[in-house]
Amino acid sequence: MVEKPLISAVTLAVALGVAMAGCGGDDGPGSEGTASPPTASGSGSPGGAPSADRTATRFTAAIAKVSRSDLKHSWRPGCPVPTSRLRAIDMTHWGMDGKVHDGRLIVNASAADGLVKVFRRLFDQRYPIARMEPVDKYRGSDFDSIEANNTSAFNCRAATGSGNWSQHAYGLAVDINPCENPYVSADGGVAHKDCVKFKDRSRDDPGLIHRGDKTVKAFASIGWGWGGTWSGVKDYQHFSSTGR
Repeated sequence: MVEKPLISAVTLAVALGVAMAGCGGDDGPGSEGTASPPTASGSGSPGGAPSADRTATRFTAAIAKVSRSDLKHSWRPGCPVPTSRLRAIDMTHWGMDGKVHDGRLIVNASAADGLVKVFRRLFDQRYPIARMEPVDKYRGSDFDSIEANNTSAFNCRAATGSGNWSQHAYGLAVDINPCENPYVSADGGVAHKDCVKFKDRSRDDPGLIHRGDKTVKAFASIGWGWGGTWSGVKDYQHFSSTGR
């Protein structure tokens, strides 16, 4: 794969059980707490861990600071942003099973509020997300995260086929349902065999993203562009602040 004040009454840190232990060093947007371990367990279920309140149908979100220990595999010295400029968003989302699940994204602090707006819209539209866990759950492996059909954001890595930093390395890109929305190389190749069938964009499976649909419009509302409009390479899973 290649590759901008919100938290309102629905920001229910208590409901999500996020530990808000104080920490210093940053005055960016969001909570002043430190991120707790992800609530999405990464079990074999398609949507990760169900919400603690299995009858909940409301969107909830909480933003918290992260520490180096939260990002053992996805951050290292020399990355283009320090950990102090990253945030964890713990939020609910609809799963492929039609139930509400808890998920976590690691994003740039400057983008956290806007992304909560986006995912609130997706939740209200009941857009299904198979899984939402930090790439650290997969020891920083983008390939393994895609194999798990995991929706993720920050990962300090280069852009595919490039020596330049990916927008993911800044926490300014999100990949959504990467199997249903694969990265398709210029020659039509898809690296993940179970996702090859989704190269056919006439399909209408749950979670697929199409040009001009509600998902594309939700990200466009905060100025983010979609990789599905690129010429040559298509990155159907990919949204970023730069459009790249």
